[in-house]
Amino acid sequence: MADSSQPESLYAKREPIFPRRVSGPFRNLKWVIMILTLGVYYLAPWIRWDRGPELPDQAILVDLANRRFYFFWIEIWPHEFYFIAGLLIMAGLGLFLFTSALGRVWCGYTCPQTVWTDLFILVERWVEGDRNARIRLHRQKKLDVRKARLRVTKWALWFLIGLATGGAWVFYFADAPTLLRDLVTGQAHPVAYTTMLVLTLTTFVFGGFAREQICIYACPWPRIQAAMMDEDTLVVGYRYWRGEPRGKGNVRKTGQEQALAAEAASQAGGVIEGKAYPAPKPGAPLAPQPVAEEHGDCIDCMACVNVCPMGIDIRNGQQLECITCGLCIDACDDVMAKIGKPRGLIDYMALSDETREQAGHTPRSVWKHIFRPRTILYTALWSIVGLGLVFALFIRSDIDLTVAPVRNPTYVTLADGSIRNTYDVRLRNMHGEDREFRVTLSGDLSLRVELEGTPYGSVTVPADTMKLQRVYVVAPPDSDAAASERTEFRFWAEDLNSGDRASKDTVFNGRAN
Repeated sequence: MADSSQPESLYAKREPIFPRRVSGPFRNLKWVIMILTLGVYYLAPWIRWDRGPELPDQAILVDLANRRFYFFWIEIWPHEFYFIAGLLIMAGLGLFLFTSALGRVWCGYTCPQTVWTDLFILVERWVEGDRNARIRLHRQKKLDVRKARLRVTKWALWFLIGLATGGAWVFYFADAPTLLRDLVTGQAHPVAYTTMLVLTLTTFVFGGFAREQICIYACPWPRIQAAMMDEDTLVVGYRYWRGEPRGKGNVRKTGQEQALAAEAASQAGGVIEGKAYPAPKPGAPLAPQPVAEEHGDCIDCMACVNVCPMGIDIRNGQQLECITCGLCIDACDDVMAKIGKPRGLIDYMALSDETREQAGHTPRSVWKHIFRPRTILYTALWSIVGLGLVFALFIRSDIDLTVAPVRNPTYVTLADGSIRNTYDVRLRNMHGEDREFRVTLSGDLSLRVELEGTPYGSVTVPADTMKLQRVYVVAPPDSDAAASERTEFRFWAEDLNSGDRASKDTVFNGRAN
């Protein structure tokens, strides 16, 4: 009898999972996505983009030193952080959209943890062999030369992948060729080496050892996804009304069908109801077997469990650990083809279609599950944010200014009785060449503007920089602005090359202040 005085642990000790190799449309889709995502991640920092002599030539660059973000022809400045916020909102809405339509497809196909774990498992399979070979090696207690060689080889390859991962990350924050040279020669900043080390170790541990534990315990999304899904969400499920009771050894089949089922079971693990089934010898006659009572299509071959990277049995229903990768569908369809049964015993399906199928009706179209009010709403919100960002990108000006009134003192009375206010005006030139800006004002016609350091009303702003300019605004002694407490007016900055203008409203403080 269990000791009830001991508190139940919220963390289960990890049991190593050794997924079996499988082929099929979902596995092929995962290969394509893995190649695309890893290719983009590792190669994107090396794409060159000519922006002129004063700007970096890297197509994608997060320039923390100059507080800029470059993405091909787009340049985001610190005051334009709303673009980054908009992209984050779009990412969140996109995640909600895909989860409500197709469950955890993000987790199963494009999540970095899934992609790198797939890559690590591929390396593990290359080095140690498929599932049965890896299980035997894991259960081998004695550390001989062969086991040590395989382990060291596998870990070395994992470490190199982790090193490439950390290296690719730091290349996004500096000019990639220059940083690579500095890293090799030992001249790079310690922050670069530290970042690479941290990302190398986290990739090595998360992809090689933690794997499904990250998805179960560290990631919050499995617990949030329930709020995003409903009875019309397409998720991986098991048609129990078709598969149960499981057939095992007494399925109503001819002798040839039983032999094919045994062959499928042998390839999937070799066991049906405790009995090992070797693959039939080529040319061996298959004697007819007596007819037994009828059972479902599931032969309990465990193929769906053996290929699952999370180590769960989808036949037990939807579970928090399921990442909706579809590998169990490929494995089951392969077994169904071998025993002459229709595919789809395990498939993408919606909860709302269960009763229809059990009653013998055709399930609703996949598109009716995907395009429904909830997903249409998410799509509309996602599109509105995206169109808003595109619109803001095209209407933004390449010049800008900010105005900060100097408050100490609030105003100065000159010898002739005029009232003068002082302002710090920051002129931003987002062009790749020097531009001359003229500073003027509008509002009260009695006010006049003076620029410190220049007798003219214009100033040159260097390319791709922001210039701080001290500006004085003077009101005649007998003007309303001089006598009033506050007078509103507007600063204007005009690019004399292109004619573009930018403005900022502020106030003039008079004697009554």
